[in-house]
Amino acid sequence: MAKSIMIVDDSAAIRKITKRIIDRTEIQFDEIHEADNGRDAFEKLGLFYVDIILCDINMPEMNGWEFLKKVRELPACGNIKIIMVSTDNTNDIIDKIRSSGADNHITMPFTPEKLKKILISYVT
Repeated sequence: MAKSIMIVDDSAAIRKITKRIIDRTEIQFDEIHEADNGRDAFEKLGLFYVDIILCDINMPEMNGWEFLKKVRELPACGNIKIIMVSTDNTNDIIDKIRSSGADNHITMPFTPEKLKKILISYVT
């Protein structure tokens, strides 16, 4: 089955690094989309479906929390797996991620092995 992923981050450099890390997981995605903030990502969801979203929390225009909330309000997007990405790994942020409707989280910087452990359960 074809799988697609979207990387949502306001930093083009981080999106590029994340794409390389995804490639190094050896998980095959038919499409890798990018968005530079939550608003851009939300608009792109109106153009195509994605299976998994890696979403930064801190972004301008629409941050990761706002984006997550809007996506979870759409019945058509109920099956999308959303993995929140943060540099903060405190218990408070992890608890907030868990209670917010996200499917998982990963702390930056992350390795291909760490990302693969998360992604593998969503692509099999």
